[in-house]
Amino acid sequence: MFWDEKAETLGRPALEHLQWRRLEETVRRAAGRVPFYRQKFAESGFTPDHLRSLADLRRLPFTTSADLHANYPAGLLAVPYDDTLRLHTSSGTTGKPKALFFSRQDVANAAELCARCFVMAGMTKTDVFQNMMTYGLFTGALVAHYGAEKVGCLVIPAGPGHSERQLLLMQDFRTTTIHVTPSYALYFADFLEKKGVDPRRGLALRRAFVGAEPYTEETRRKIEQGLGLRVFNSYGLSEMNGPGVAFECAQQRGLHLWEDHFLMEIIDPQTGTPLPDGQRGELVMTTLCREAMPLLRYRTRDLTSILADPCPCGRTHRRIHPITGRSDDMLIVRGVNIYPQQIERLLMATPGLGRNYQIQLEGLDEMTVRVEWAEAGVASQVEHRVGLQNQIADGLRTEILVRPKVDLVPPGSLPVSEGKARRVIDHRRL
Repeated sequence: MFWDEKAETLGRPALEHLQWRRLEETVRRAAGRVPFYRQKFAESGFTPDHLRSLADLRRLPFTTSADLHANYPAGLLAVPYDDTLRLHTSSGTTGKPKALFFSRQDVANAAELCARCFVMAGMTKTDVFQNMMTYGLFTGALVAHYGAEKVGCLVIPAGPGHSERQLLLMQDFRTTTIHVTPSYALYFADFLEKKGVDPRRGLALRRAFVGAEPYTEETRRKIEQGLGLRVFNSYGLSEMNGPGVAFECAQQRGLHLWEDHFLMEIIDPQTGTPLPDGQRGELVMTTLCREAMPLLRYRTRDLTSILADPCPCGRTHRRIHPITGRSDDMLIVRGVNIYPQQIERLLMATPGLGRNYQIQLEGLDEMTVRVEWAEAGVASQVEHRVGLQNQIADGLRTEILVRPKVDLVPPGSLPVSEGKARRVIDHRRL
């Protein structure tokens, strides 16, 4: 299924020509209208005339999250203030956020890309879309909402949390598709289990669009088993578009990133050196169609790699592997580099464990992994608990080279987030 078959199956030469044309226009507009980029170009000795092919993209300086903070509130605008239509801000920051402006065309483009994604995953106007993301300054809910309306399906702007109400809406309006964070999806699966609701019999759910947090394949399988549906990986970030930047097709062999709207690179997060296709590194993105706030070589901090081989679905836009974490999420414990997703992968694959966990760091590099046992799990029996804790600790030592303390706790003991889950609590005195 295609939303815009011509755009989605454009031959590579034609697609790269379109990218070049749009890149040249974007760079000239940024140089002419955004003082920040004019200064950056002057400092690096770059001018738009130096841009003669897509390969010259590497000559442009990076843009970072710190640059967006430093130019708050409107220092990166490329249009008059009166020509902006919507403001979003980044989530999860302290102090001043990153202000992200959309023009009328930017809003339309964002909805168009979400419609591409949703139809690519099988959604049609006959579906009922229950949006369980947070509405407000965060892009996740509102951009997806507009995309689903563009497809023509019934949209329920439920927002997060209030599980009793979520279930009532699903039952009464026969929801087929949900948009949700992985942490809340896991919690909601537990909620249904406690309510005695079998989603395969009592609900009409067919698919979940899951994003906003990195998660593992093991977590995907837990969600699919718990909710009785297919989970489609969604990738987006407010600085680019919100949701709809990249998405899985029905083949689910990576996420198609819409290359007619974004140029992507993979770099070594330490050195900034470009990496070849297939090698894991930090995703860097350049907008090609953003009017209000074009961004050049933006360092996302998200870790992935490019899949360059053709997809059987027929789309020509290259795919990326699911995001495995963020370069700034990396923990250093006893001199060892650890990503929280390494711990999640083992926990979600261990029988007898529940779906909620937390990593606590205290003292001088002391790590404790707290994880709930399953409602009917063997860990609820005292004689089995120590053995399971040791099994998990040994497995984690093999995976992350550090043996943490493992604390098994009863179901419902750990806090549940209605937005992005806070998996790591760091109270170390380093």
